[in-house]
Amino acid sequence: MVGRTIVVRRDVQAEQKREADAERELLGSRGTLVVNMVSSPGAGKTSLLAEIAQHWQGRHSMAVLVGDIETDRDAQRLAPFVPVTQLTTGGACHLELPLVYRGRMALGDPQVDFLFIENIGNLVCPASHDLGEHLRVVLLSVTDGDDKPAKYPKMFRTSHALIISKCDLLNYVPFRTEEAIRDAKSIQPKLSCFEISSLRRFGISELCRYFENERLRRVGSPIREKSNESAAL
Repeated sequence: MVGRTIVVRRDVQAEQKREADAERELLGSRGTLVVNMVSSPGAGKTSLLAEIAQHWQGRHSMAVLVGDIETDRDAQRLAPFVPVTQLTTGGACHLELPLVYRGRMALGDPQVDFLFIENIGNLVCPASHDLGEHLRVVLLSVTDGDDKPAKYPKMFRTSHALIISKCDLLNYVPFRTEEAIRDAKSIQPKLSCFEISSLRRFGISELCRYFENERLRRVGSPIREKSNESAAL
């Protein structure tokens, strides 16, 4: 029996891309910038989001969808500062758009200036999944090692910004900031790069200005003053 090869020239992810584009367009039309925050485990995403929420308190509205394989501990940490919903995958190593959509509905579909998605700690799988974000931001902790951009190039290639976190520990770990940024920019030359410490609270203002400017550029809507209704969420 002679076998035949049938070539199907169709993007198997085309439907998911259309759904992500529709989500991005919808939220953008409402003035919401969606930021997908990715990193390896323990890079400091939750701590950074808590600092951003406090920096913007009373000025700009935001909400957070927190992804984890198990537990709602990160959501509990953020709850005193910002409206938050936990997205628990039960084993999956990345978030997907249907779960993100359900999380947004669980929040009451809030009309906010910024919606942050804290993705599962993983530098591999999340790089392949569009969650309808306008920005993908990758955190690289100084405790992770400066070789990660070269080892996980797709994550850095598909990101818009690089945040080097836990910089207060630079005197104690063999991390070369210049090397990490150079490798990352050799993969994605357009990366915006930031150095921060959530513990020492440096670099937060500059990073928040970047998010504000990107919202104006990508969404094209002025920042809304945080309303009493948003603050009560």
